[in-house]
Amino acid sequence: MNLFYTNDIKDNIGSFDEVETRHCIHSLRKQIGDVIHFVDGKGKWYEGAITSSSKKSFQVTINKDQIWTKNRSNYLHIAIAPTKNIARFEWFLEKATEIGIDEITPILTFHSERKRIRLDRLEKVVLSAMKQSLKATLPKVNDLVKYKDFMKADREGKKYIAYVEEQNLQLKDTIESGQDVHILIGPEGGFSKEEVDLAKNNNFVSVSLGSSRLRTETAGIVACHTNQIINEI
Repeated sequence: MNLFYTNDIKDNIGSFDEVETRHCIHSLRKQIGDVIHFVDGKGKWYEGAITSSSKKSFQVTINKDQIWTKNRSNYLHIAIAPTKNIARFEWFLEKATEIGIDEITPILTFHSERKRIRLDRLEKVVLSAMKQSLKATLPKVNDLVKYKDFMKADREGKKYIAYVEEQNLQLKDTIESGQDVHILIGPEGGFSKEEVDLAKNNNFVSVSLGSSRLRTETAGIVACHTNQIINEI
């Protein structure tokens, strides 16, 4: 199934931008009268027929809509240091979206090797992954934020910082089903001692993701998948 996306829905009409038009009308050669399925990124799934099209846009009259049921019982937010190789970070975004995640915050830490991101590009990666995995909720991708600034915000739910320390609890043994979760994942060089202490002082619980040494993007996926297993419904 091909799934399309628009958040421009008014009076039972969905309007699609140039990117979706290239895919739907020019690549797939959909025509007026053809029925397509699309989502709004906010949890709704639609079915409708194409009623008009041009070179850069097309419109659909909605026949059916329904709420998409998320197969997870909690809200997952992962704050993660972008990798030096941006392709690895984009891979994390893609796979985390496929597995199930609600919010991603790129963080700038002491050992970060990447200090800039293109938010528009990352949002496109997440959007594509949402459609490919047939989900109706678009994960929120925040702009890059300094680690200390990230710590200033109040957040509801359980907070974890994942790093290598012998006495740490396993994440899988401490997550509770239905509880909102925020997880910190560090850069290739790991969190500094000061960053770990700051997290603990802000009620982040230190956890382990297992005995293996993991790349940043792999650690993010392990955390995401662990949460999915605990909270899958």
